[in-house]
Amino acid sequence: MAEQKNYRSSTGVDEFFYGEIGDGTVANYIERVEFLQNINVEMPQDIVRAYGDNKTAEMATSSGDISVTAGFHKIPLEDKQRLLGLETADGLVAIGSEDNSPYVAVIFAKTHEDGSREYVGLPKGLFTRPNIQGQTKQDSVEFSSEEISAQFMDRTVEGFSKQKSVIFAYDKAGETTNRDALFQKVFGQAYPSGGNQGGVEG
Repeated sequence: MAEQKNYRSSTGVDEFFYGEIGDGTVANYIERVEFLQNINVEMPQDIVRAYGDNKTAEMATSSGDISVTAGFHKIPLEDKQRLLGLETADGLVAIGSEDNSPYVAVIFAKTHEDGSREYVGLPKGLFTRPNIQGQTKQDSVEFSSEEISAQFMDRTVEGFSKQKSVIFAYDKAGETTNRDALFQKVFGQAYPSGGNQGGVEG
């Protein structure tokens, strides 16, 4: 008998990890950014039609660029430096027109009320610098948030015959088998022990 399908909707997000991969498939490190608030992965597709004899002769699928927008309570300066390839000098971090963001891979989790998790892996992409915003303090305290965007491309992923740009994994509550497999596929490394901490060097 076939396994029953899961129709539970996610209710939260967690475990945002990134790692610099350059032009390879093994990350130099795996780093976590905590307090992910929301994330949106856009995967546009269009149907392209060819015509002849006043009717459709053929159709094909045209895939657009994979883009990601992630909102955090706060993105630490150290993570901005790594994600954007920023230069540091004398304890200062600077942004310039000649900065080059490194290729990174990303994994994050969508959480469910029953304890299960759906992981989304993005094997190769570039982040772009976020806007700087601020607001005066008023009668009540309001916390700011930060948003950062990226675009992702296809990459060779071990086990797949074609290059991929997004990979999904699902684990039931208390299980980590598919999460661990996804980390190996995307980062070429194991899931960091003590997963709430970042900075695991490869």
